[in-house]
Amino acid sequence: MRAGTVAAGVVTLLALGSGLWLLRSGSDTHAPPQPSAAQAVAPGQRARDAAPALAPSAPDRIRIPSIDVDAPMMGLALTAGGSLGVPPPQKSEVAGWYEAGTTPGENGTAVVAGHVDNAKGPAVFYSLGALTKGSTIEVARRDGTIAVFTVDAVELYSARHFPDHKVYGPSPRPELRVITCGGGYSKETGYQGNVVVFAHLTGSKP
Repeated sequence: MRAGTVAAGVVTLLALGSGLWLLRSGSDTHAPPQPSAAQAVAPGQRARDAAPALAPSAPDRIRIPSIDVDAPMMGLALTAGGSLGVPPPQKSEVAGWYEAGTTPGENGTAVVAGHVDNAKGPAVFYSLGALTKGSTIEVARRDGTIAVFTVDAVELYSARHFPDHKVYGPSPRPELRVITCGGGYSKETGYQGNVVVFAHLTGSKP
């Protein structure tokens, strides 16, 4: 039986960026983009109708054309400590999905995570904070279908105030969360928060 959500507090423990290359550059000019307030969920914003759910199928690839993401995917599991495992640092151009949870396209909340950077520079989700409402995310699935999602909001949360239920909570329709590190960077503690993309299924294609 697959879990419907990820354990509370997981994202605050994710190591999805080293920031070391920022320190080496000696400035903030290469810091990853952060979402503006205009991309957050607006007060009173109503959920748009979603396309019919797809049958469960593991994802193989994620594409986000507006920020030039076209990346393979790997399964992620919870660690012994209860946090979500992440792609190895040497696989910084690979996105991961929580394979004990919802698969992208079926009813529920599917969770995808990836690095923002590593010691060498930008990684797969470096530009995630530049994504805007209405953008398209495509997930190629193992059954040959492509699940098409539309972005509803892009938000930045501090690690201390991460809204677990809002991000991971169950949904009666097919939804997607895409997560990476974000916010300010501290040499002592790393990135101070997470960028989270909220999206829902709006179609599918062969």
